[in-house]
Amino acid sequence: MIKVSPEAQKKVIELMKEEGFDYLTDFIRVGVESGGCSGLSYKLSFDRNHKPEDKIFEDNGIKILVDKKSFLYLVGTTLEYSGGLNGKGFVFNNPNAQRTCGCGESFAV
Repeated sequence: MIKVSPEAQKKVIELMKEEGFDYLTDFIRVGVESGGCSGLSYKLSFDRNHKPEDKIFEDNGIKILVDKKSFLYLVGTTLEYSGGLNGKGFVFNNPNAQRTCGCGESFAV
């Protein structure tokens, strides 16, 4: 299961509208890929279609797609949004990450 905090939900809805997506029918795609200073980097994008191998979740009214490989690394993760003075952006609160980089964009398990 992937969760979405209330702050992230608001920002996702806002960004989806700006990009021509409808949060009621479209998805946010969350995944991981090789790279970053800790070994794995997070990916986040919008999508209108899901693939047969995708896991589909819904939390706080946001539909989430995760491919099977990424799901193994992201199970239990909460997508949060930080808009404070120290920076803005989405933050992955991942209980599986044993090590993260300083910017929070990559991790290792």
